[in-house]
Amino acid sequence: MDNRQAIGSWLSGPRAAAEEMGVDYGHPGQRLGLPQEGPGSMARFGRRLGAIALDWIGCELIAYGLITGGGDKGALANWTYALFLTLTLLTVGTVGFTPGKRILGLRVISEDGGRLGIVRVVVRTLLMALIVPALVRDRDGRGLHDRLARAVQVRI
Repeated sequence: MDNRQAIGSWLSGPRAAAEEMGVDYGHPGQRLGLPQEGPGSMARFGRRLGAIALDWIGCELIAYGLITGGGDKGALANWTYALFLTLTLLTVGTVGFTPGKRILGLRVISEDGGRLGIVRVVVRTLLMALIVPALVRDRDGRGLHDRLARAVQVRI
């Protein structure tokens, strides 16, 4: 392997380097028995990020309009964060999606395809509150908070 190949494999990441060597990872969600495309397939990162942004903006508007009135920026941030976590806990725990996820056609289910139990929703929400577990992803693109709660975000 010459220097260009070594640098190229480093820049493209370990997955791309392994795929060049012949490793077949399959499509995201294949290990979980999910289809590659369409309803029931793994939600992609862009949609999940968009859903979080919609939920965050909604919570910020509520915190601004009903609670802080725009006075204290620190209080606005804290109330937005608290509302976001409460929204996630209540809506994912009851209907399986937040308003942002519903708008973008996503749902949170358990790995076996059923509803996520309340204990797993609480674990998922608490891990998401730490932020870092939601940023660490596995080869299917699932965040660590979803993996530890045995949850999957799918398209509906």
